[in-house]
Amino acid sequence: MKKDAIFIGVEVADSVASDPAVGAKLDEVCPVNIFKGTDAGVDIVEQNIDECVLCKLCYDVSPGNVTITKLYDDGAAL
Repeated sequence: MKKDAIFIGVEVADSVASDPAVGAKLDEVCPVNIFKGTDAGVDIVEQNIDECVLCKLCYDVSPGNVTITKLYDDGAAL
């Protein structure tokens, strides 16, 4: 699952996007509410993507499953 805003792109690996435990962890740690945990897994809250502060907390709770790209920097990964 991938969604882009103006400055930031967010991708959650399909292999964990439907895991409610991963969704809950991402929802809990993101300081700007980019992730919304659901019974079906995780949703990316599109209107919050550009609020990303590049803190990497999502990387810490789900290593290798979340990718943040800086669209303003030729799509450089965080």
